[in-house]
Amino acid sequence: MKPTDQTTQTPLPALEINPAKVIPANAVRDLCGGVSDMTLWRWLQDPKLDFPRPISIGKRRYWREAELCDWLEAREVA
Repeated sequence: MKPTDQTTQTPLPALEINPAKVIPANAVRDLCGGVSDMTLWRWLQDPKLDFPRPISIGKRRYWREAELCDWLEAREVA
């Protein structure tokens, strides 16, 4: 079932996810509901959660958008 616009009940367009796109830690925290950096660290330390591993560029962390979206969708189903 596709998500719908609550005001008109029309299906929302599917989002295009670029598998090569990487997003910074602050955007990941926002996508995950405004969690803290410590929460991201805890999720990375918990093997049961299977949280996607970041890519380090310099001293910054980035996540592959496709991996993060897959993880979030799997969490919604569970």
